[in-house]
Amino acid sequence: MMKKISRRKFIGQAGCATIGSTTFFNSFFNLGMSSALASPSSKNDYKALVCILLAGGNDSFNMLIPGSIQAYNEYQATRSNLSLAQADLLNLNFTDLNGKTYGLHPAMPDIQQLFNTGKASFIANAGTLIEPTSKTQILNNSVPLPLGLMSHADQIQQWQTSIPQSRSARGWGGRVADILSTINTNQSISMNISLGGTNVFQAGETAVEYAIRNEDNGSIGIDVYESTNFYDQILRNSVDNLLSQQYQDIFKQSYRDKVIQSQQSHLEFSTAIGSVPSFNTQFSNTKLSADLHMAAKTIAARNTLDMKRQTFFIEIGGWDHHDEVLNNQMSMLTIVNNALAEFQAAMEELNISDSVTTFTISDFGRTLTSNGNGSDHGWGGHALVMGGDLVAGKIVGEYPSLALGGNLEIGGGVLIPQISTDEYFAELALWFGLDPSDLSYVLPNIGNFYTPGSVNAPLGFLNL
Repeated sequence: MMKKISRRKFIGQAGCATIGSTTFFNSFFNLGMSSALASPSSKNDYKALVCILLAGGNDSFNMLIPGSIQAYNEYQATRSNLSLAQADLLNLNFTDLNGKTYGLHPAMPDIQQLFNTGKASFIANAGTLIEPTSKTQILNNSVPLPLGLMSHADQIQQWQTSIPQSRSARGWGGRVADILSTINTNQSISMNISLGGTNVFQAGETAVEYAIRNEDNGSIGIDVYESTNFYDQILRNSVDNLLSQQYQDIFKQSYRDKVIQSQQSHLEFSTAIGSVPSFNTQFSNTKLSADLHMAAKTIAARNTLDMKRQTFFIEIGGWDHHDEVLNNQMSMLTIVNNALAEFQAAMEELNISDSVTTFTISDFGRTLTSNGNGSDHGWGGHALVMGGDLVAGKIVGEYPSLALGGNLEIGGGVLIPQISTDEYFAELALWFGLDPSDLSYVLPNIGNFYTPGSVNAPLGFLNL
């Protein structure tokens, strides 16, 4: 029996059926808009950047661990009850300039294999910096430091903006899209695809994310068009009537046009994903694997969608391990290991591995010292990069001494980063196709660490 409903409530719900859809918000601000910075490009290759946020602050000093005897002994002494047994480490085929070797957390055997075959690298001790910073300068209060250092809210934002001196709502991925969006023939769907909802990383001056889900065909349309429910069919007729009218008010007409265009974008995206054949690669039953599976489908549909450049944003939370870090990391790094290996296998299955680079970010590294059963908020930490266009599997930068009281340790086991997020992200942006002359727009502090246009790469882990 159909429930009674007032005329006013019916009309209100018909309007909400339009407004309350993800598709509408995905498309409203990017359909029909063009960046003032963007210019036509002749680039015909395809490239994708896949950003994975390990939200909460990954204890990366238990992810990438020194294996040489003296360095391991320093690690064990400093980390005390948080240290992993040396015999359990997964050895990496890498020796640094100081003759030191390294190992991975035992939950990451697939990442070990990817590293040893040149498809994964680590960025050692990276973090938010305004300018090069020494321990002496910090003790003398003679150097500017990131706002809200060791604060989740501030640092998780700054890792997405790379502007640690201010609280910006614009991310470096969004600023890249401001410039490069016209590379894509398709302007009805954003270059920036998010499986983590609204985020700072993909927000530019004109660019916004196109938020999708990891189920079905990804995109979400106007609810009443997706339902076979009798009541929703009545609502659909009402929505059709509202959208078929011409409005004298320019705002109402623009609103109506955007709704129609957004629904068309949803249908275009869904149809493209629906036509992607199943992968031979099997993805695990975790949210991260499901997110990366949908990212892989979207990449597989790149030609249908007329895309030459895409960024993806994926978030996996739960890394704020003030307690039970050993048990928690074992289970969570297993999820990361499996999902990344599956995604890389899918990229190789598509024969596009060299065109897709996956990288991790996190709020901050954690303290080297134990708080009893976990670790607390730190500063510098290690990041992981994966893809087929890496120079080689290596550890980029100098792995820091983990001994307390060293020239990077500023108390409580907190390490000053040796590599800035600017250097890390500049390399990714240049590989993605950004012109060196645009680096200062995307990364305003880059000149403090690297000279745009230099014959040398910012860090040298990608083929530029």
